[in-house]
Amino acid sequence: MREEIILQKIYAGDPAGLEALMERYIPYVSAVVWNILRNSMPLEDGEEVVSDVFLAAWRQPSALRPGSVKSWLGAVARNKAKNRLRRMDRTLPLEEDALDIPGPDDPPGDLERAEERRLVRQAVDSLPGQDREIFLRHYYYTQTVQEISLCMCLNESTVKTKLRRGRMKLKEILTREGFLREA
Repeated sequence: MREEIILQKIYAGDPAGLEALMERYIPYVSAVVWNILRNSMPLEDGEEVVSDVFLAAWRQPSALRPGSVKSWLGAVARNKAKNRLRRMDRTLPLEEDALDIPGPDDPPGDLERAEERRLVRQAVDSLPGQDREIFLRHYYYTQTVQEISLCMCLNESTVKTKLRRGRMKLKEILTREGFLREA
């Protein structure tokens, strides 16, 4: 079923529209939710977050616009997953210093990985606001360049350029700190 038809059914209050929307976007919404939740809660709780996203779509049909349904669902999924983590007193690794500090019994590689995560986070945090948001949307929330450009009202080439500059900045920091070798 085409997106326009699905939206017409949802606007009319037809449950078949919601069913079609779920059938089409559950894999995407689930991926967004689980990329944020990781293994922090039982499967049932994550499925509840996914269901909450579609319930929000059903309750706010006017928010669904042709051509931007997927990005709207993705944004709602991210927000609901983050809110669930906050209610559980957990935070996202890039939002707070949530590095795993290895103990004396941990393998030596753990210390290196912890340091590398710290440096990556530091590099991402050093990006200007909009660049940081684009970088996080793409690499952390797995949004495509097209989705980012639609959500942020930017040209796709601008998004690609900002992603490339972000990668270069990460590479520069990791090379300077000895985690990458220059080619």
